Amino acid sequence: MNWVRLLTDLSRQELRPMSNMFKTPETEDELMEAARGLAGQRLGDLARQCHRQVPTSFYQSKGWVGQLIETMLGTDAANRSEPDFVKLGIELKTIPIDRKGRPKETTFICTASLTQMGAWAYTDSRVCKKLSRVLWVPVQADPETEIRHRMVGNPLLWSPSANDDRVIREDWEYFANKIANGYVETISASEGEYLQMRPKGANSLSRGWGIDEDGASVKTPPKGFYLRTRFTAKLLNENYAAI
Repeated sequence: MNWVRLLTDLSRQELRPMSNMFKTPETEDELMEAARGLAGQRLGDLARQCHRQVPTSFYQSKGWVGQLIETMLGTDAANRSEPDFVKLGIELKTIPIDRKGRPKETTFICTASLTQMGAWAYTDSRVCKKLSRVLWVPVQADPETEIRHRMVGNPLLWSPSANDDRVIREDWEYFANKIANGYVETISASEGEYLQMRPKGANSLSRGWGIDEDGASVKTPPKGFYLRTRFTAKLLNENYAAI
C-alpha cells in the first residue's frame, strides 16, 4: 500500500465543499462529512483558511498538523482529558504517512496518571476512553515534499476489534501493575505489544509525582501512552488495502 492508495477514490470525484468546517459536529455523519471534505486538500490551503502560518519544519512545531485538523473539524475538548469530540465520544488522531503508506511515528494517546492508575480498572482509564472510538486522519509526511504541499488522506472512523481491545487492555494492565507496585522507573519503551509507555514532558528535566516500592510519593519524569507503529500499520493495512 502506498500514499496514492489512501487518496485513490478522490481521483474519481471533485473535492467536497468546505462549508461545514470549523463547526463542532452534532452527529457522526456530520463529522465524517467534514473529515471527507479535508481529504485531498493540501496543508497550506487549510492553514490559509485558518489564518495560520505553515512551519518550514516541525522541529519546533511538533503537533502543528494535529492542531490544524482539530481546528478544521471543530473539536471541543480543549485541554480536558476527554475525547476530542466530547458529545460524540470520538477521539481525533492524525497519522503521518510515508510514501509507501506506512506510519512514520508512534501515536500519542494521553498522559499517564502515575498516582492513580493502580486504583483504576481499564474501562475507567483514559486510554480506554480515548481509544473506544477514533477518527483517524492520515496525512502525507514525505520529507521530500514541502509541508504546505502535503495532502490529507481519507478519514477512517474506527473502534477496536475484540482482539485489539484485549491486547491493549493487557498492555495497560501490565503497566498499571508495575506502577502500582512502585516500578515506574523500570518501565522501558520496549515493553508492551501495541501500547507503549515512555517519558512525556517539555524537556528531560520535567518531573511529576509517582509511587516508589514503599508506596511513598516520589518525583519522576511524566509519562505518556503511545500506540506503536506496528499497531497503526496493521490498522492501515486492514482498512485501506482494499481501496
